Amino acid sequence: MVTIGFVGATGLMGHGIAKNIQAAGYPLRFTTRSGTGRVADLLEAGAELVADHAELGRTCDMVFVCVTAASDVEQVVSGLLTQPKPGLIIVDTSTSEPETTRRLADRCAKVDVTFVDAPLTLGPADAEAGTLNVLVGADDTVFERIEPVLRTFTANILRPGGTGAGHALKLLNNFVIQANVAALAEAFTVAAKAGLDPQAVVDILTLGSADSALLRGIGRTLHGDYTSMVFELNNARKDVRYYTRMAGELDVPPVVGDSVHETLAIAAAMGFGDEYVPSMVKGVAKLNNVTVAAWQTDQT
Repeated sequence: MVTIGFVGATGLMGHGIAKNIQAAGYPLRFTTRSGTGRVADLLEAGAELVADHAELGRTCDMVFVCVTAASDVEQVVSGLLTQPKPGLIIVDTSTSEPETTRRLADRCAKVDVTFVDAPLTLGPADAEAGTLNVLVGADDTVFERIEPVLRTFTANILRPGGTGAGHALKLLNNFVIQANVAALAEAFTVAAKAGLDPQAVVDILTLGSADSALLRGIGRTLHGDYTSMVFELNNARKDVRYYTRMAGELDVPPVVGDSVHETLAIAAAMGFGDEYVPSMVKGVAKLNNVTVAAWQTDQT
């Protein structure tokens, strides 16, 4: 049986992924920097807490990484490569930068280690349920080896290309989502300034081609619910910055991307960075000294 290592099992996404891998019967080892409270269930089910990333790299056949930023991934990989097991596969499910991914893949290949980018979409509830989407940058041979493990926590697997393609597609996904949230935050504020009920914006959009689950979720902010997207605003700002850098490296002026990043940066500067993404609505409203809320607060 393939032994799986995990970095990030205490995270909102990582816990569910690790739990589902273990439930499928794979021996699981993991590291933690924040205590064992959130992973007590993994330990009770037989998972092993190890001392450091180096031990994971030395004793596991495959290590999944689910951390926050590209710099975090690089730090983790350095530990995993201290004395890696021959043939080790590192699967990075974080949201990172394609250029970083390609550089790490080259570094790993020099010591008989394979590095795969496999970022995720959807949220913590889907991670716990084992119904995430995963975007895999790998050739057929590598994919065949990792697919059985990926299937333990996913509903859909997309293969956009080789190394780095998964992270590129994830950045495009996140950019489009954040652009929609920024547009709605601005529209709600302009509606309020114009003397309109911001709920009217949601009402008219849901009657046409702009209707979406995202629209309805962000629309709930008008009734005080900012939980439709369980994803920190600061993380969204990081992801959109990764997107604008990627676009720039491809000689595509990220006109919309820069505007979305600025909206996120303003909301963060106003104190909403540690809140969930829907709080972008609060940031734009505060910038313009306006209250953004449905006039009929009991409306859903």
